[in-house]
Amino acid sequence: MKLVSIDTIPGKQIEALGIVKGTVVQSKNIGRDFMAGMKTLVGGEIAGYTEMLNEARQIATKRMVDEAESLGADAIVGVRFGSSAVMQGAAEVVAYGTAVKIIC
Repeated sequence: MKLVSIDTIPGKQIEALGIVKGTVVQSKNIGRDFMAGMKTLVGGEIAGYTEMLNEARQIATKRMVDEAESLGADAIVGVRFGSSAVMQGAAEVVAYGTAVKIIC
């Protein structure tokens, strides 16, 4: 499955099949939360949270691709990611785009 952030696939004609998305809500665990609290005292990247968000993006992307495949898509154009806090200690990550069929 080809994923692009632009709205076309250069050199290809495409037919839009519909919007597809994948979401996941990921929560912090107590170990990460404690280490993050310690890291805020000295500054710098909070690697545990970076890993958590990377994992969440991968899950959301897979779910988006699965939905596109169920429509018979060859690619997803206009891919975007978003995130928001849903409650204290949990974040939602969403991946979305337009599933397309490559015509030629």
